[in-house]
Amino acid sequence: MKFDLEDRIIEYSSMVIGFSKTLSNNYVTNYLSNQMVRSGLSPALNYAEAQGGESRKDFVHKMKITLKELGETRMNLKIIERSSLSSEVEILTKLIEENNQLISIFVKSIETAKRNLENEKS
Repeated sequence: MKFDLEDRIIEYSSMVIGFSKTLSNNYVTNYLSNQMVRSGLSPALNYAEAQGGESRKDFVHKMKITLKELGETRMNLKIIERSSLSSEVEILTKLIEENNQLISIFVKSIETAKRNLENEKS
């Protein structure tokens, strides 16, 4: 099976949307859910922008934004988990695991792109 990061990050965004719909309707969960949806969908959009980067430097910059948004989403998910704001523990656990894996993938991608950028300068 071919590894397709674009499909994976779109699926992740879809999982964020689905999970947000399971949260109860109150001030705290609405606030966290709204923030989580913004930061949780942003990686897919920023990844698409990175693919069309004007230079390797631009690519690295947009990939760093993607990583930052994944980190923000992770924090939201951990707050929801720690505060027991969701009864959908299995979905939440799966979402946190996928978030962690995506963070690892983007850290490595950024490291590789930076190394390639440095090699271009040499």
